[in-house]
Amino acid sequence: MNRRPLTAIACGWVAGSAMAAGYPGWRFWLFGLGLSLTCAAIALIWRPSWRSLVLVWLAFLLAGGYWLYHETGNETRIRLPANGQAVRLEGTIVSAVEVDGDRAAFTLKASRISLLPVGSSTLVTQEIPGGEKMAVQVRLASQKELPMAASWRRGLQVTLDGTLEAPQPARNFGAFDYRRYLHLQRIHWLVKAPGASALKAGPTTRGIAAAMGSIDTLRARLGNRIERLFPEWQAGYMKGLLIGLQDDLDPDKYAEFTQLGLTHILAISGSHVAINVALIMGFLRLCRVTRESAITVALAFVPAYMLITGFSPSVIRSGLMTMLGLYLLRRGLLKDSLNVLAAVAMLMLIWDPYYLLNVSFQLSFAVTAGLIVFVPLLLPYFRWLPSKMRGAVAITLVAQLVSFPLTIVYFNQFSLLSILANLLLVPVIGTLVLPLGTGALLLGWLSVRIGSWVAFPVRWLNTATFEATSWLSARSGFMTYWKSPSFLWVAAFYIGCYLLLYWGKRRERHAAEALVSQWQDDDTVPLRPVVDTSPSTHLKERVWARRVDLLRLTLAAGLVLLLISGYSPVYSKGTGYIEFIDVGQGDCALITTPSGKHVLVDGGGTVSFRKAKDAWRERREPFEVGAKTVVPLLKKRGIHRLDAVILTHGDQDHIGGLQAVLDSFPVEALLINGSLAESKTMTSLMETAITRRIPVYSASRGMNLQPDKVTRLEVLYPLTGTEGSSRIPFVKEQNHHSIVFRLDMDGASFLFTGDMDEAAEREMLGLDQNTQGGSIDVMKVAHHGSKTSTSAAWLAYWQPATALISVGASNNYGHPHPTVVDRLNGQNIQLYRTDKQGEVQMRVRRGKIEVRNKLPQTP
Repeated sequence: MNRRPLTAIACGWVAGSAMAAGYPGWRFWLFGLGLSLTCAAIALIWRPSWRSLVLVWLAFLLAGGYWLYHETGNETRIRLPANGQAVRLEGTIVSAVEVDGDRAAFTLKASRISLLPVGSSTLVTQEIPGGEKMAVQVRLASQKELPMAASWRRGLQVTLDGTLEAPQPARNFGAFDYRRYLHLQRIHWLVKAPGASALKAGPTTRGIAAAMGSIDTLRARLGNRIERLFPEWQAGYMKGLLIGLQDDLDPDKYAEFTQLGLTHILAISGSHVAINVALIMGFLRLCRVTRESAITVALAFVPAYMLITGFSPSVIRSGLMTMLGLYLLRRGLLKDSLNVLAAVAMLMLIWDPYYLLNVSFQLSFAVTAGLIVFVPLLLPYFRWLPSKMRGAVAITLVAQLVSFPLTIVYFNQFSLLSILANLLLVPVIGTLVLPLGTGALLLGWLSVRIGSWVAFPVRWLNTATFEATSWLSARSGFMTYWKSPSFLWVAAFYIGCYLLLYWGKRRERHAAEALVSQWQDDDTVPLRPVVDTSPSTHLKERVWARRVDLLRLTLAAGLVLLLISGYSPVYSKGTGYIEFIDVGQGDCALITTPSGKHVLVDGGGTVSFRKAKDAWRERREPFEVGAKTVVPLLKKRGIHRLDAVILTHGDQDHIGGLQAVLDSFPVEALLINGSLAESKTMTSLMETAITRRIPVYSASRGMNLQPDKVTRLEVLYPLTGTEGSSRIPFVKEQNHHSIVFRLDMDGASFLFTGDMDEAAEREMLGLDQNTQGGSIDVMKVAHHGSKTSTSAAWLAYWQPATALISVGASNNYGHPHPTVVDRLNGQNIQLYRTDKQGEVQMRVRRGKIEVRNKLPQTP
């Protein structure tokens, strides 16, 4: 702290900002009061460091106050009579325009808003001093509008007609919160416009936005040049690697990079800046340019490179560090890179405190600080390696070690092959592909033919790289899924790793000094201070060494226990859970038994009615509820495998999301309703089951599953199955054949009904007409509350205390039907709906059910 006051102050600033973000308002100031008293006590005991302690304390409080000040001002100045109000906006486009399929998206800084109040024919106009940013989505009406959308750019003044809506919050526990994401960009409204004709373009403004628009144009031209030098998917990959354009990355190739922890290669960061600066300075030195002049040229290059590569937080961090480092190097003042990093962090957080919650910012600074701190501690363990390999191995291991906690916080997965992939591929990409690709781009700007010659070996290396990533990604059993850990878990991991390596280095240094002391009489030993070699001294050293070994062993055991706790699911043993996940218009429920078994019932699915002539509307990576909602939630909850997946029937809104589930998790068994749907989705699911040797069972009345001693699943419908049959029939109308089952768990009962219709209800009631179903605790209402099921007789038979309707908000089917809702309310049944309350979770313990929902109850 005394040797690096700037670093200590930066740590205090980061801690204060983080505490204010997590505990806003009076809770932060209460914590600050407690910290003040703690600092005063430490200062009285630890007098030599009181000045540094006061600086850190002041930085903590100032940072918290600075964050709260920004939060107070981060609110909209627009008040609307209703959500979805039709408005006319005037303002300037202040972000790059992204055209993807039939959607053009950008950020508009509105300076004036006009709205038409209900019952009036007069526009009410409001000026917005200083402007307010809004996220705009323009739904293109026809393919002819694509060139028009492509002509929009930053700095363009526009008038836009559309509807103003509040961004949606997260609808599932732990899911991505779009409203929070926009809030951190100081955006509070989403504007949706029907067609490019809703936007009227005006003149281009002068200023920063217009200048950035020119940069966007230059980046687009560079991207077009890359497309001429590299074929197909390689062009998208090289755009990301060279200039930070990731719009055209092949989704499958990007997924392979993500699985192996290689996405940092595509995020322009310190290695990219360092390689390009080294190339420039090396070239200038070869041209006999003086060292000072070469540094000046490099200083001028870095800001231009930051602009061309997109000005992301990682680019800003690496660029500012490089510029500050080059300046200090020229002045002969570069002594401590950790202080340089601290200075850059302070500058960025003062400029925009919300950078702190940016994933790119966190990973960039954490990895850079980790390399500075941990690499010297780790290098002694690799003395047995050649000197040229030693540093590369230590850097790779440290980067993986430091990025691991943040990776599982945000992505909830880590491949055990990640270290191997980084050791093999990063040196090739960093030392060959990046420099040669940059050279090909520069030469290609002058002559495409010459650039293509230089690009030829890069193409070969790219092909070899992705063949390697494809082979590594195909190795099953190496991907691990982790629940999102707490801040305390992350802090404990970093502290434990540091102390383990630090005490290891001290242990090794003492051992080396003891060895030198034994050779003290040797004339060839270099001059050094006299070492006490008395028996008592050796005894003290041995005792100290044993204590250090015991401490290191304790730390290692603690880290192992920490990893075990982090790898365990979020569910408590001895408690059952039923989680009705909000997948929009569809069904998906996760059953977790008290013993920790996981059963997934359906997986939602995105239904598309798009015709072949509208293929141009398809986006590069269309939204798919399984890959974007179900799989991320299962990972975030620490689920590693599924003991069973039940396909109640073959409709797309029930099975569409299961392909991503089967591709991501080991599945022990599939249960189907004894028939197949004539769809590509069903065919793909069955092919995947065969390929992965997943047993497929036909469910029918009388089948029982017992995952543990307090959980029993009894199939009630279909009445007959096809188990053992040589041929499974194809059935077009799947609803009638839905799997219906009763779940009894630790004294509580649940009924799952799929999309069964009233005819199936009558069949079951006719079969059991002489008996009473008895009351059940929870019924999953069939077919999203459609009027074709959930008859009065059905409700009278089961007498549920609670009902759950899984249905999409503002769906086009009119679900749930008012008749069904009135029928449920008429029997005083507690009703939960995913369209109004988002995900609904039920926790079962000893017959008692505790319910919580993600969104507050709305009328």
